[in-house]
This record gives sequence, C-alpha cells and structure tokens, in this order.
Amino acid sequence: MTTHSSRRKFIRQLGGASLLLAAGQVKVIGSEKNETPAFNRVFPAGPNDKIRIATIGMGIMGNVDTDSALKVPGVELVAACDLYKGRLARVREKYGNNVYTTQDYRELINRKDIDAVIIATSDNWHSRITIDALNSGKAVYCEKPVVHKISQGLEVIAAQKKTGKTMQVGSQRVSSIVYARAKELFKAGSIGKLNCIEASFDRHDALGAWEYTMPTDGSPQTVDWDRYVEGMTKMSWDPKKFFWWRNYRDFGTGVAGDLFVHLLSGIHLMTDSIGPKTIFASGQLCYWKDGRDVPDIMTAIMHYPETKEHPEFQVMLRVNFVSGQGDKGITRFIGSEGVIEMLDNGFKITNSIMSKAPGIGGWDAFDTYPKAMQEELMKQYDQKWSADDKKRPVKPEVSYVAPEGYDEHLEHFKNFFAGVRENKPVVEGPEFGFRAAAPTLACNDSYFQKKIISWDPVNMKVV
Repeated sequence: MTTHSSRRKFIRQLGGASLLLAAGQVKVIGSEKNETPAFNRVFPAGPNDKIRIATIGMGIMGNVDTDSALKVPGVELVAACDLYKGRLARVREKYGNNVYTTQDYRELINRKDIDAVIIATSDNWHSRITIDALNSGKAVYCEKPVVHKISQGLEVIAAQKKTGKTMQVGSQRVSSIVYARAKELFKAGSIGKLNCIEASFDRHDALGAWEYTMPTDGSPQTVDWDRYVEGMTKMSWDPKKFFWWRNYRDFGTGVAGDLFVHLLSGIHLMTDSIGPKTIFASGQLCYWKDGRDVPDIMTAIMHYPETKEHPEFQVMLRVNFVSGQGDKGITRFIGSEGVIEMLDNGFKITNSIMSKAPGIGGWDAFDTYPKAMQEELMKQYDQKWSADDKKRPVKPEVSYVAPEGYDEHLEHFKNFFAGVRENKPVVEGPEFGFRAAAPTLACNDSYFQKKIISWDPVNMKVV
C-alpha cells in the first residue's frame, strides 16, 4: 500500500467518525447513544421471550458470567452446578433458594426448562460438557479456551454443526466496541502495511498468579473429587488441584490457554486471520514455585503467512506473573506507517512515515568519503530529491475511549442471547474460538516438547 493512497483512504474513513481536531491531534470521541454496533444491540425481551439458563461451574468466571448474563433482559437463572458444596450454598444465598443446585451437570442439561448453559468449569471439562449440552438441545456459552487439548476441537465444531444450536466462546474482546472501532481504522490503512504484532499481559500479585483464597472446609466430603478426576488416572484428593486448577496441566492450560487466547482472539478479529503457520514458545517457572507444573513466564513467536485477508506478519506474545511493571496488558499492531496501541478501554494511533528521499549524512558512510566526493554526492542528492521528497509525511494522532460504563463482557452475552433468540450466527462461534485456542495450546506443546509446532489454520490441525 503506497503512502499517498493509504493516507487518502484513512482520511475518508475518519470522515465517518466523530472527531475533534485540536493542537495537531485527532481525538475520536464516542457517542454514548450510538456507540454500540448494530450486531451487539439487544432490545428488551417480551413476556414470552424468556431465556432460562443454568451455569455449570460456579467459581470466579461462573459468577462473573452469570452476573453479566442476568443483566440481559429476559434472562433467568434456573439452576447451577458445582462440585464444591460451598459454592452451591453461595448460589442460593446470592441468586435465591428457588435456583436448583446440583453437583452433576447431567441433571441440568437433561432438564426441559433450561434453554442455555454457561460452562465455566476447569478447562479439562469444557469439550465434554459442551458436546453433551449441544446434543441435549441446549445453547452453549463456553469459557475460553473452548478445549483442553487440540485434538478435541474438531469434535466440538462437529457437534455444534450437527445440532445447529447457538454456541459462543467466552473471549469478550471479540465483542468490544474498542476493537470494532480500531478495526475500521486499521482496515482503512491507518498504519500502512501490517508486519508485526506485540501483545502481553503482566501481573504482580498472588491472586493474579492463581493462588486464590482457599475455603475453610475443602475436603472429599464437600468436593466431589471422584467426578472431578473422572476418566483420568486415579489420584488422591489435593485441594490445590481443585481450587487452584489453572496451575496444573491435567486440569488447566497454563498462561497460554488462559491469557494468550484473549490476545489471539483480538488479533484474529482485527486482521480477519484464521491463524498462524508456525508456533514456538519458551518460558520458565520463575517465582510461583507452589507445586504448579506450568510456567509463570512464557513468551511465544508465531508466523502468520500472507492470505487474501492480510499480509504476512509476525506475532510476539508474553505473559509474566512476576513483572516489576505491575499489572499491565497491551497489544500493538505495528505497520509500515504507524502503530495501533490497544489500551484497557480504548486505543491510540501514532505514525512514523518514511520520507520519499532516503536521507544522506548523519549516521551514514557519507562523512567517511573525501570532501570533494561529499560535495558531488550532495549535489546529486539535491538534484534527484525535492524539498518535499525529503520531508516525512505527517498524520494526526488518533485516540479513542469507550463510552463511560461500557462493558464488553456484557456485550458478548448480549450477542450470545441475540443468537439464541434469533438463531443467527454469533461473533465467536466454535470455529473462531478453536482457531484462537489451538495456537495457544500449541505454545504449551512447544514449551514442554522444546520444538517448533507447525499448524494448518485452514484444516485446523497440527502438521
């Protein structure tokens, strides 16, 4: 893409946004009344338009997901499942004694009065419960990663296609107005030709490193441990493996499955990519040596080949659970003419565009030549390049902040329930979810096997 054509396209795109030009800076200001994209709008449900849900797994995300779901008009919580009795008691305290509770998810998916389930269990149960729920006629909202192992992905996709039931994967930035607005400007050529993406999450506390508060009564009497490890090699009760399951490969997917998958979901949304071709990861267990068998620091490099949707580009991912930067996450889309930097609730675009003339002098071999030759070289340079050719083109900086009170997690649920009501595609179905999850799970394979993983993003398989 040439500098002049991309600038013209970018300016035309800006013309359709709400902009404020001041002091050489363009600031994108969102209209609170009109910010939410049409595909995310949900209108109040009628009295006969109720969706009855059940949540399977009432830990942190189970509660967060349920709370968001209940903000959508017409959604009612009917039942909840968890293997720990204390969480079921909390469900009744929080949501009412009329909510049915059980330790067996099969009781819920077999009920006729439940339309949809939220699956927020440990990762190793995601695919099994998803497939069972779909085959029982339920719509499914499954937390990321949609599978525990790459080999499970195609089976989940096939189950959704066979049943035709609505399925959404829970990586909420796919529904974010921030990413939607950034994508408009990215596609308009705001940063030229994409070549590199840097994305990271840093944390710096015990809770962020998954050392969650333990209950006072965790035991085989309050936890259905046998069901938890069903289908696995028999193992003795271990409260850490139950309440801190993200720390163990048997139950979780480490920093890659928990956090890299969010980063790739946003990257794939912005670029319309279906995935990388090669994946390599390195890491270490640096600080949180609490019995976990997954690293607390991981970096990954992924190569995305050129497709009709995007140019070839490189992706560098990082998670650090003992970062002196503190809690911080950022994604940078770097192109030939600028950078889109995604922030917590917005983004900014800055530009650096090369001049047409290559430059002469400074950190250059020019000064090492005889004086007469320098004079001749400068004369030739001035004859070849005009004053305008020697200038760097300038674009105004762009910044965007989401409307006050905007909640991308709620928008993700609005999209899911709109799909349930209207039988329309959702923004993050199982294929999108798997294409974001599989390369992150391949990071774990690369780390533990100490090798580069080759991935076929079209057929969604390791090669």
